[in-house]
Amino acid sequence: MINIGKQFSARGMIQRGNTGFVLHHAAHHAALIFFSLVFALPFFGMLATSLKEETQIQGFGSLSEIFWPSPVRWANYSDIFEYVPFARYVANTVWVTAISVAGVVFSCSCVAYSFARLRWPGRDVFFGILVATMLLPAQVTLVPSFLIFSWLGWVNSFKPLWVPSFFGSAFFIFLLRQFFMTIPRELEEAAEIDGCGHARIFMQILIPLLKPALLAVVVFQFLWTWNDFVGPLVYLNRADLLTLSMGLQAFRAMHGSQWGLLLAASTVMTVPVIALFFAAQRYFIEGITLTGIKG
Repeated sequence: MINIGKQFSARGMIQRGNTGFVLHHAAHHAALIFFSLVFALPFFGMLATSLKEETQIQGFGSLSEIFWPSPVRWANYSDIFEYVPFARYVANTVWVTAISVAGVVFSCSCVAYSFARLRWPGRDVFFGILVATMLLPAQVTLVPSFLIFSWLGWVNSFKPLWVPSFFGSAFFIFLLRQFFMTIPRELEEAAEIDGCGHARIFMQILIPLLKPALLAVVVFQFLWTWNDFVGPLVYLNRADLLTLSMGLQAFRAMHGSQWGLLLAASTVMTVPVIALFFAAQRYFIEGITLTGIKG
């Protein structure tokens, strides 16, 4: 009888423990959902306003009317391509972003491999100097960079926006170098026994294993280049060379009172960033976690 009583008592404790565990996780997820919706409200408001008529935007109605357009005006999205050369802005931004991402991935992966796997005199000293450059604000190098690009005759062209990406980025080199350090050296030693050189080891063995970190670099660089405002503002003066950030500013100057069109243009600029993040979310978080960087 005593043993039976102990068994029922143990089962009761397990059930209470499971119930507490479930309630704890339910409360945790409920809090996450609540705060996610709070942070997403501005995006919902932007999307809803981009589908409204100007009369509904100017009128202050109930809370439901703020997030629910009635009637839905899809013409706002087609109108932004008629008022300004928005398609040109999108094409310019896609071109600059794509080549910048390719340049950063290529240059930073090569330099990070050199710092992580190759032995050469002064390697650790140069890596320390590289990391120290992360302390410099971008404003410090803005004027010298402009003078160099002006001397080269690259002002009013896309070159100042994408050429620096082929010379690497200290943050991305550090991130990829940390990821390289987590890969066992036995894989390279086995490849060297089979006669593989550094180039083949890098391309066929290490790069496939580097995919999570590379996708994190792609997301970061895409976000920075797609939303870059200072670079195009400093180097681009011709209307046919404007990127989306500058084009949106020009559109705001001409049609700032038409909030439906302005927020439709803002939505067009925002959606690709959100889509890329959700498409690469798993690899992006994995790449940040495995490199030991904590936010």
